[in-house]
Amino acid sequence: MATILCLETATTNCSVAIAVDGKIIALREENNQKFSHAEKLHVFIDEVLKKAKIDNKQLNAIAVSKGPGSYTGLRIGVSAAKGLCFALDIPLISTLTLEVIAQQVQQDTRYIIPMIDARRMEVYSAVFNSEKKQIRETKAEILNDNFFEDYLNEGKVVFIGDGALKFEKICKHKNAVFLSDACPSASDMAILAEAKYKISDTEDVAYFEPFYLKEFMMG
Repeated sequence: MATILCLETATTNCSVAIAVDGKIIALREENNQKFSHAEKLHVFIDEVLKKAKIDNKQLNAIAVSKGPGSYTGLRIGVSAAKGLCFALDIPLISTLTLEVIAQQVQQDTRYIIPMIDARRMEVYSAVFNSEKKQIRETKAEILNDNFFEDYLNEGKVVFIGDGALKFEKICKHKNAVFLSDACPSASDMAILAEAKYKISDTEDVAYFEPFYLKEFMMG
């Protein structure tokens, strides 16, 4: 049975959870458009540890959402995770942010396509099947109204995440369902992190970097 601290900072949601054996026992999060992660993250970590009545020395691993997403948010989350792993001498587990979002879909569907806003009409997206297994790689894409038509023609497709709001405005396909108010949460990392912990699928703490997907651009 593993006790894992989960950190999700890839978007505007600063989210921290404690999971024991894949189940959330404490959660603290705040979705703030001002990206207050630098101020809030360590405070939230302390709060969930106290709420769960767990000392940090009882943690078996740290899980962090590795991206894609906000450059600043990812750096803050990964830096905190690596620092804790070094200090406590425990393993680091990473989860793909888009896979974390996909966990929120509970309805029957042929495909799940999580989307993260990447400025203007661009999104980060990936494609998952009904069992939430990734079947298409993560990409940065500029949307148009014909995007994902092959998937939509096969059946129901749930588009989820803040990037889905952009696509909702231009996609009129009858098989499209939009959950555009969803954001990645540490509460959805528990099952993914537990599965990786069981098979020792961990990262090299010294060399691990966030999955930025594309180069940072000012403006």
